[in-house]
Formats: sequence, structure tokens, C-alpha cells
Amino acid sequence: MRKTMIILTALVFLVTACLPAQNPQELESMVNTAVAQTREAEQTVIAQTPSSTPTTVEEATQTPTETPAAFPTFTFTPVIPIITLPPINPTSTRRPSQQAEYACNAISRKPFDNTEFNKGAKFDIKWTIVNIGTKTWPAGVDVKYYSGSKMATTTRFEIPVQMKPNDTYVMNLDAVAPDKKGFYVMTWAVDGPMCFPYTAINVK
Repeated sequence: MRKTMIILTALVFLVTACLPAQNPQELESMVNTAVAQTREAEQTVIAQTPSSTPTTVEEATQTPTETPAAFPTFTFTPVIPIITLPPINPTSTRRPSQQAEYACNAISRKPFDNTEFNKGAKFDIKWTIVNIGTKTWPAGVDVKYYSGSKMATTTRFEIPVQMKPNDTYVMNLDAVAPDKKGFYVMTWAVDGPMCFPYTAINVK
């Protein structure tokens, strides 16, 4: 501003020097007009000059966003365990279970299971005894009452003959049905015991 005033003053002097002589009032008026115009021009320039935008703290401290590093890509390869089985021997066979030396079975049993009889009715019991063991039975093996209702007229029977493996012997017993209605089972045992023949009937 001071520099501008100095320049204006110099211009005034130059003008006055070049123009014809004028009175002091006219010269002062010209100088005041030039100063006023100069000030107005400066104010216009200042108003039109864009002010600098201060940098905010947030902008000054803001750091560029870092691009995260890409994760490595893994390829999953399944691991399948290999199981080696022992070789199969086609000539091997299953060993049969060991057969008992003394054993028997009762087949062709009569009366059949659940046969109906009247109260106190007489009937026959028939059991076929089979030697399914590996040893021969001597003559005189006992067959005895074991449990249940005593329907036979005796509680003991003797097989009078020797029985080799797979031999059979048919037993016959006399029996009487109980005098009350119901289901009855009588069980006997071949000495050893090697097996348990039984009779199961219904009394009506």
C-alpha cells in the first residue's frame, strides 16, 4: 500500500510538470481523486483474490489407505490312507467246532407240544434218544425226572442197551394229565446230563 502511494505521488508530479500551470486547489483535487481510485482498485483486487484454504488437521494427518497384501492361495490335496490287507489263502477252511464226547438229543417227541388233554386223561410219552457224541454209552444209562409237573407214572428209566455214536433208542412212558386246567411242562435228563427230553401239554 505504501509502495503504491509513492508511485502515485511521483505520477502526480510528472503530470503537473508536463501540464500547463494550474492553481493549487485543482492539483490537490486531482491527487485526491487518483488516490481514491487507487484504493478502490486495490480493494477490488483483494476481494477477488481467492483466499488460501487452510489444511485441516484431519487432511494433514490422513495417511493413504494401504492395500492389504493378498493372502497366499493353497491347494488342498486329500491324503487317502492305503490299507494293505493280508492275502487270503483260498485253501484255508474254518475249523469245525469240537464235538462233545458225551451228548444226546431227543427227537420224534410225542405228544407234540401243546397237545390238549382232558383233566386226568391217560396218555403215552415217546422220546427217541440219539447219541450225538463221539463216545459209546454203556448199557444201563439212566434217564430221570428233572423238573416240572410229574405226569409220568415213574421218575426213572434205564436204557438197557449199549449205544454207539449215532445210535438211537425209543423210550416209552405212561403218563396221566393233571386234574386242573392249564399248561404243563415236564422235563427229564439223560445221565450226565447229556440232554433234556421234555413234554408240554394243555389240560382243558
